Amino acid sequence: MGRTSRKRRSSLATRMTIASAALLLGGGGLVAVNVYAQAHEENSADTGQQSGSGVVAKTTTIDCPDVGTALPDVPDGARGRVDGELAAMDTQITRAYQRLAQNRAAAAQDPGWVENSVLGPLKAKRGAALDRIGQEIRRSGGSAPQGLGGMAQCTQRATDDNGGDSPAPSTAPSADQTAGQAGAASAPAPSAPAASAPPQQGGTAGGPVAADFQDITKVRPNVQQARNGRSASTGTFTTACGTNANKLRNSDNVIVAPGVTNGAHHMHDYVGNQSNNAFASNDTFAGAATSCRNQGDKSTYYWPVLRVQDGTQEADANQDGGGKEGNVGKILQARTASIKFVGSPRGKVVAMPKFLRIITGDAKAFTNGTANANAHWSCTGFENRQLTDKYPICPRGSQVVRSFKFQSCWDGQNTDSANHRTHVAFADAQGNCQAGFKAIPQLTMRLVYDVQAPKIANGQVKNPYAVDGFPEQLHKPITDHDDFINVFSDQLMQRATNCINRGDRCN
Repeated sequence: MGRTSRKRRSSLATRMTIASAALLLGGGGLVAVNVYAQAHEENSADTGQQSGSGVVAKTTTIDCPDVGTALPDVPDGARGRVDGELAAMDTQITRAYQRLAQNRAAAAQDPGWVENSVLGPLKAKRGAALDRIGQEIRRSGGSAPQGLGGMAQCTQRATDDNGGDSPAPSTAPSADQTAGQAGAASAPAPSAPAASAPPQQGGTAGGPVAADFQDITKVRPNVQQARNGRSASTGTFTTACGTNANKLRNSDNVIVAPGVTNGAHHMHDYVGNQSNNAFASNDTFAGAATSCRNQGDKSTYYWPVLRVQDGTQEADANQDGGGKEGNVGKILQARTASIKFVGSPRGKVVAMPKFLRIITGDAKAFTNGTANANAHWSCTGFENRQLTDKYPICPRGSQVVRSFKFQSCWDGQNTDSANHRTHVAFADAQGNCQAGFKAIPQLTMRLVYDVQAPKIANGQVKNPYAVDGFPEQLHKPITDHDDFINVFSDQLMQRATNCINRGDRCN
């Protein structure tokens, strides 16, 4: 949401056999399907790997516009019903894929079958849903975006098994002001091994592949920090909430898909508030227990789980959000989870409003582009080197690090927005908030994992690790993201704000 997709189009082979696939959330995106083009077809040797059957592996996708991107302003009275329609559109894409996967022979024998039996009916259903979305917005006094109905059409396209369609840079600056922006796109695009193979574990996992990993010792230092001005608020406030020893996990997302079970289509780890699910209200959060040491912090902090695809079957292997949607392997619990609020390099910060919701990063950045991407991967001992579109391979004795810096500017009025983006923003390169926005304590998080380094040989990766995600995102590292709802007591939030403004170190 809130970004412009930039995708390279490829023509599809006319003869294909569907081998495996994935699903999607959010009213738009890609349904990825492995196909096999005849080896004698033009340029087929350049798009995949020769298999024992004499065919070349490619990936075909159903590409649907992301409707959420087009809905930055939905009246409060329509949001619940619009969220429901978006969830229904997710189901439409899922069922379209299922029809495709269950009719492999028809798709292989008749190139027109996909259009007539999959894309055409999908367009009709999406069109009806888009009409209802427009009606709900207008009924609540809003104006539906122009061209909304044109987002009904989905297309089929081929993409590179090596992950070559990724628009992301290979490394990213770590200054707060550019962490979630597309400015890093000028960095060189990652090069993929010529013979990279589909993932070896999980079958339907859809990634990662060898090209998604990089030796951290071969990355040059690239971390940059904004300089503090004379009026900077230099204090910090640390809250200790554990590493989810309670194993509180589900595949809901109460921010993006309230009231929708399995609205995330991937598993989250939760720390802090112990009542976070799709149906949690502000009252639910306020009355819940918390894993945080300071009981005044009932905030909910959650992120997609990290798994190692070593053939191990997790308890959710046959569940929605888990193995049924390509999220396979053993879930890794973070060794440490550090949660810290910091100040502004330009001046004082104001207290966050209670129940403020913030999402940092983009779970669909592989297909949506990097405008909202904010992934940072590194290794202990090498944290002056960060990666965005690669998982790090850490040397012996070093652990994998995921770090997040949330938006630090607030519009001063709203605790959420229709696209869950526009009520908060990142500061500019000098640390200034845009006009009309106020600096708030910036949430930063650092997750450390013990992960055995995957082995890469002959373009193949053994025992890879990856974040959970929407299957069509192919478990790319650029899709890493983090979510937060502020449920500090008013007293504790004011204490944290004062501490930061004084330049103290508090916890």
